[in-house]
Amino acid sequence: MSRPTIAGVARAAGVSVASVSRVLNGLPATEEMGERVRRAVEELGYVPDSRARSLKVGRTFQLTLAVADVGNPVYVTMMRAVEEVVSAAGYRLVVTTTGPDVVDEVALVRGMARGYADGLVISPLRVDDDLIKSIRECDVPVVVAGNVPSSAGVDTVRANSPKGMLLAVEHLLAKGRRRIAFVNGPVDTVPGGARAKGFADAMKANGLRPVAEVEAVDFTFAAGREAGVELLSGLNGAPLDAIVAANDLLAVGIMHELAARGLVVPDDVAVIGMDDSELAEQVFPPLTSVNLGSAERGRRAAELLLARIEDDSRTPRRIVVQPTLSVRRSTP
Repeated sequence: MSRPTIAGVARAAGVSVASVSRVLNGLPATEEMGERVRRAVEELGYVPDSRARSLKVGRTFQLTLAVADVGNPVYVTMMRAVEEVVSAAGYRLVVTTTGPDVVDEVALVRGMARGYADGLVISPLRVDDDLIKSIRECDVPVVVAGNVPSSAGVDTVRANSPKGMLLAVEHLLAKGRRRIAFVNGPVDTVPGGARAKGFADAMKANGLRPVAEVEAVDFTFAAGREAGVELLSGLNGAPLDAIVAANDLLAVGIMHELAARGLVVPDDVAVIGMDDSELAEQVFPPLTSVNLGSAERGRRAAELLLARIEDDSRTPRRIVVQPTLSVRRSTP
């Protein structure tokens, strides 16, 4: 019979893993939550292992979140969600930037051997065999907030970008917009590849071809502005009534370029972004955007990491967070 785990206690008590950790670590919790956790612990006969009792030499009670760009609003949202979960369990969170190169991602994962953190949540922009190998061999538990092959054998939480693209395209079609262009980030990245395929499949499913497709150099505002120049200059008179962008930063850059050319959003051209970051509400007109659940992905990734730290023998989980569409004034 397998030893009861903290995840089992959480299920029995009807609370999150973070809440169980909070009670067991003596951190503030409601009386009701404490009672439910203590009752579940007693019923299951749960006994924390030496790591959970913090008797292991070198335990830091510090966790790391690694993202490509800490300035991207979507990662800020994810960071807040991760921090909320891990702090409730008695951990500090350290946030670091990997940049766009997979070599730097690999170096960061291998650097975890230095012992400055007890676990890692990484959201890689690019993935290759070296990164997967380094994650497998990492000295501390790793959870991937992104998409890696199931053969990697690690806990993952990812967005459903293809479904998100379908929501965007079908929304535009419902508004009578059929002459649609797509501005993506680099297609050799995890989000770029998924969103390219999702857009192509969504257009094909509705019997449409894109007016144009542009690949921006990265997922930033400046890259969106440059991509907007390329897109609008290359139309050669072809009609255009909508643009789907692979993230909100690209979308806002495109909106600036449209305004510079005297085009009004959404009267002349409707624009949809992806991520539904805080930026979507701050730009004018407010941006319609696909919410890919960055907060939920961060929360679930943090919970998986805490569970993995508690019981490293767990079967790896692959969680997919489903998208929703937040409609604002950038689409009629």
